[in-house]
Amino acid sequence: MAGIIPRRKIKGVDFCGLSYYYYIIRSDLGCYMRASNFNKGSDLSIHALHPACRNGDHYLSGFGWFYIIFQGKGTYRKTTDLSKDSRSDEYPLHPNCRDGLYYWGLPDHYYFLKPASKWGVQYYKGTNFNKDECTAVYSVHPDVLNFLPGGLSITNGPAFGKWVNIKSVDNDSPTPVSFLKKVTKKVGYNKEKLSQITHNWRIETSGSITSGKLEGLISQYQFSFTAEYGGSSVNAEKENWNEETVVEEQITFDLKPNERLYVWQYQLGLGSEPVLFCKDLKITNKTNPPTEVPLPPA
Repeated sequence: MAGIIPRRKIKGVDFCGLSYYYYIIRSDLGCYMRASNFNKGSDLSIHALHPACRNGDHYLSGFGWFYIIFQGKGTYRKTTDLSKDSRSDEYPLHPNCRDGLYYWGLPDHYYFLKPASKWGVQYYKGTNFNKDECTAVYSVHPDVLNFLPGGLSITNGPAFGKWVNIKSVDNDSPTPVSFLKKVTKKVGYNKEKLSQITHNWRIETSGSITSGKLEGLISQYQFSFTAEYGGSSVNAEKENWNEETVVEEQITFDLKPNERLYVWQYQLGLGSEPVLFCKDLKITNKTNPPTEVPLPPA
């Protein structure tokens, strides 16, 4: 299953707007994205997030007001001062405005991101939460989706983890045989695939975030999410995230007459393509892959 993770389920991740720019805050990654157009993926840049600005809550703003959304109660609060709650009042949210994953505002409009539908991931532009005065609906560019928690499941397909048979050995003779075999395997991450995540982003060179590091972090988080949001619920942080290499490993084993052994490698991927090749192998005498997961649960 593919889906964007709602803000209420991941702390420190939010949208906000200022002047002519949109911002996506990723406290979990220690950085944020700035864009001038989500639909076209224009002017995308990544900046380091100051430690003092991480893991905070956002209030959206527009028309000179602050808006605080209470989705559980189906209401929103409107005020001119977050400290004094000046000129405040509370209104019911229109039903069409209640299921937003993220809410943000600019001077003359509010916006909210809707769950994925048959038209893809879209965001709405309006002027009144109470009356659902929606003026436009836009699709979100794939390069923006890649930065959102769960976005890789939309652009690349849900994450998977599975054992892949990389070699089989048969003993067709009537007597036991000892084998010494070389097994060739890939180890590390598929750089060509993962580099597509950030290929259209300008990453601030003076910051601590680099392209290769960011690709790995975003992918690791995607694997850690539950299946509801296109993840596989595993913790891949301790796995080898160096660039993919091909290595050989010597394996010795004894086979009984007419016995076959299978060499398995655990791989993590997005959609239908593997992107992480785990270093450990497992040998069985069964055609079915192993059932245990070699990575710790997220």
